[in-house]
Amino acid sequence: MTILTEELLRDLMRARGLTLAAAESCTGGLVSDRITNVPGSSEYFPGGVVAYAYEAKVNLLGVSWDTLNAHGAVSAETVLEMARGARRIFNADIGISVSGIAGPAGGLPGKPVGATWFGLAADGGEWTRYFCWSGNRIQNKYSSSEAALQFVVDYLEGKLS
Repeated sequence: MTILTEELLRDLMRARGLTLAAAESCTGGLVSDRITNVPGSSEYFPGGVVAYAYEAKVNLLGVSWDTLNAHGAVSAETVLEMARGARRIFNADIGISVSGIAGPAGGLPGKPVGATWFGLAADGGEWTRYFCWSGNRIQNKYSSSEAALQFVVDYLEGKLS
């Protein structure tokens, strides 16, 4: 039997006694949904924020207008600020964030449909990851949710440097 990423995440979070908060844009809450599909997630997941519009990123997560204007919502700089904001709002040990272009439209020069950035902020450091998916909107959202969960798992397993 294959263990789901969200179940592995639960086991690692419990073993380490840490908390996790999410800041989502293109996934629309799918990361939080998958985390809360696992019984006992309230022990380590105080909550998540869906901040789809620029205003929500600024007002809820504390993302800087300067960052958004200079780099856009789909950028390493923005997802790091989103992850920091999630940690702050929920007083969590780890913040995970995702922002991307799910499609089928919305691509820009240098930021094609499927382009997705992830941020992770924790006491041990801050990291970003980038993927460009090639599925339809629903597939891209699911791939992004999986990548976000795996990012946290990789952090907990000491695979980030």
